[in-house]
Amino acid sequence: MIELNDLPAINATLNVIALVLLIAGFVNIKNRRITAHKRFMVAAFCVSMVFLGTYITYRIFGHEKRFGGQGWIRPVYFFILITHVTLAVTVPFLAGRTLYLGLRGRIEKHRRLARVTFPIWIYVSITGVIVYVFLFQLFGFVEPVG
Repeated sequence: MIELNDLPAINATLNVIALVLLIAGFVNIKNRRITAHKRFMVAAFCVSMVFLGTYITYRIFGHEKRFGGQGWIRPVYFFILITHVTLAVTVPFLAGRTLYLGLRGRIEKHRRLARVTFPIWIYVSITGVIVYVFLFQLFGFVEPVG
């Protein structure tokens, strides 16, 4: 059975899966394999939506964690965290709209938006894993007082 404390590792895994699917989708469209591209991008969107559900569940029911690293790594961590969170908020909307345009055959609008969506989605997927590794694996966390 999945426990609440398992969700951060599951979320990091979902981010890696989404990243692999995004790259596979990109490679396929560059090779003009449109059907495969669509399948990979729909799968990436679905994985990202599962991530969103498990992330929100953990944020509502899990315990707040504070970064335990000290020294030069703190500003690095917080820079990555702030840019990750800021851009992550946009992904469901950008990815959803990009997917919609592609599936509806509005290819030119899809391409224009995908040029913005893709790098943001890739960045969010990568930095999500980095934040997890920093917070839960490398530097630990401090339970808040109170």
